[in-house]
Amino acid sequence: MASKELKSFTREEVAKHNTESNLWIIIDSKVYDVTRFRNMHPGGASVLLEEGIPGEDATEAFYSLHRHEVLERPQYKRLQIGYIQGEEPQIVSTINDGAISKVPYAEPTWLVDGYHSPYYTESHRRFHKAVRKFMDDVVYPDAQAREADGKRPSQLVFDKMAELELHAMRMGPGKHLKGRTLMNGLVKPEEFDYFHELIISQEVCRCGARGYGDGLNAGCVIGLPPVLNFGSPELKARVVPEVLSGKKFICLAISEAQAGSDVFGLQTTATKTEDGKHWIVNGTKKWITNGMWADYFTVGCKTEDGFTVILVERQEGVETKPIKTAYSPTAGTSFVTFDNVKVPVENMLGEEGGGIFVILSNFNHERWVMCCTSARSQRSVVEECLKWTTQRKAFGKPLNSQAVVRAKLAGMIARVESIQSWLENITHQMNNMSYKEQANKLAGPIALLKMYSTRSAQETATDAVQIFGGRGVTQTGMGRFIEHYHRTIAFDALLGGAEDVLADLGVRQAMRSMPKNARL
Repeated sequence: MASKELKSFTREEVAKHNTESNLWIIIDSKVYDVTRFRNMHPGGASVLLEEGIPGEDATEAFYSLHRHEVLERPQYKRLQIGYIQGEEPQIVSTINDGAISKVPYAEPTWLVDGYHSPYYTESHRRFHKAVRKFMDDVVYPDAQAREADGKRPSQLVFDKMAELELHAMRMGPGKHLKGRTLMNGLVKPEEFDYFHELIISQEVCRCGARGYGDGLNAGCVIGLPPVLNFGSPELKARVVPEVLSGKKFICLAISEAQAGSDVFGLQTTATKTEDGKHWIVNGTKKWITNGMWADYFTVGCKTEDGFTVILVERQEGVETKPIKTAYSPTAGTSFVTFDNVKVPVENMLGEEGGGIFVILSNFNHERWVMCCTSARSQRSVVEECLKWTTQRKAFGKPLNSQAVVRAKLAGMIARVESIQSWLENITHQMNNMSYKEQANKLAGPIALLKMYSTRSAQETATDAVQIFGGRGVTQTGMGRFIEHYHRTIAFDALLGGAEDVLADLGVRQAMRSMPKNARL
């Protein structure tokens, strides 16, 4: 159907349409006929008939109650009949349109005109532009739909990510990238570094849907590296292509009801058969991200020689049940049961009894990824709050005219900028250290950064709710991203290690490095 022709009006012409039976309004130089719509308005017809609104400019009133995206919905776009002669709309959406936001502190400084960075090259900038466009065009719409209905991310999204090798790139730089065409050739496998991966992680979380973000192969990000780094060549040749193509899925199964951060307290067992050719796995795992649709489980087990990691394929004896959490079921969070599951000994990752090295090496990367996403999510909250406090009026003035509100904004900005700077420093170290050096030198700093990031995030979430008021605890409308962020922020504080445990880990590593002759 052809779109209707929009007409040009003067403000004087619009002002004549100011009755209940003939009602027009102006929003950002666009003219809308809301005569028929008035009785369907969610806030009631009286809102549209208030003094100063009929036939007049309702821009300020509209943006004090609604997000810009409302005007983009088909049912409301149809209400537009024209525009004001000689005027141009001034308000455009800066969320998920592929553009760099102009709101102060809404972007890390390396993306802002006039600022400089020692870390990012033109390769990173080109890569970022392509990744953002992909995430905004392909991932964001699916994220909003799936977060609402609780279904797993669409297979189409996984397939399109696989075409660009995004699944492979989320594993970080390494041999697994050799021979792959990354982002349609935008970056060569040997050039890909941890800043490229940081870009992917930060752009994924801009979808503003926490459960979906975990559902979008978070299990692969933490479940596949042990296979890549410790699996036999035969095992990798069979499993890795299936997973990185988005055709099969994997998760990390470590946590148990009896043991969360206490890896050595795990109760799941693996015993060898008499012929020594198989493991028999028994036990349960809890809070397993993506477990509901995983084809492979990277499982921590107690064996005769200690703690061992084994790759278990979904088969008879493997059962998964959903766990209802504060965020969407699209994450696939599950309770996993292993009942006499028979696994070939070739599925062991690393050495028997050497599982702690497999998991500890994996923890650094997992926690670093969480720091990447935490920093970017907090920045999105800063942008929401800066926009809201500018357009929302209270006591006749914008919210940002109040010193107490500005103080909250200052705290948010200071926290997110310090996190990003610390994160970029650690990322630079990762780029210039071997895998072994990272394990030895960065476990403590990454643990401390993760602790600081998630504690800062919770403080920012609380302040944001105060700024948005009742809208900050409402799942729709102006504060929907704030409500979602506040409701789901506790996940970051627990996943990958609880804050107190990580804080202690960081300090203990520092204590081990203390010079023996150091004195005041």
